[in-house]
Amino acid sequence: MTRPQPSEITTRWASAQDLPRIRDLMQSAIDTLQTSWLSPEQVAASHHLMGLDTQLIADGTYLLAEIDGQLAGCGGWSYRATLYGGDHSAGLRDPATLDPARDPARIRAMYTHPDFTRRGIARLVLQRCEEAAAARGFTQAELMATLSGEPLYRACGYVTVEDVEAETAGLTIPFRRMRKAL
Repeated sequence: MTRPQPSEITTRWASAQDLPRIRDLMQSAIDTLQTSWLSPEQVAASHHLMGLDTQLIADGTYLLAEIDGQLAGCGGWSYRATLYGGDHSAGLRDPATLDPARDPARIRAMYTHPDFTRRGIARLVLQRCEEAAAARGFTQAELMATLSGEPLYRACGYVTVEDVEAETAGLTIPFRRMRKAL
């Protein structure tokens, strides 16, 4: 008996029509994949700090990974100063453009649907985003990692520059600011 071949992962840059699917994936990923690392209260509070930044889609820098037409993962890169946070986290946002000669590109809003973890989706999205940032002249990338994402980023060559404790909804959420040479 022959084993079925794994489905191919396809990628494309997101458009406004993808917003509902992206929001659903992010909700599911935050609620499911953070539970081994954060308390239930911290997971719920994380939604105040994490989520969709539509500026990435408007800038054409947000990538979708699909398997058989299903959204399996997403993530982006940015030439803007915002390091993390969604449309709703106004205090974290800074639309100023970065200078590739001195600033690292931002890797942003990386999420994998819980049904598609451990299949190389996040690694592929990260690689494509790094390639796109490098093509725009960036020599470094920086990101704000959740504790659940940190092992992937470390395996992909990122190093921790700073431990961050973000306060929201009366709780502290731990993050790791990480950087890599491209």
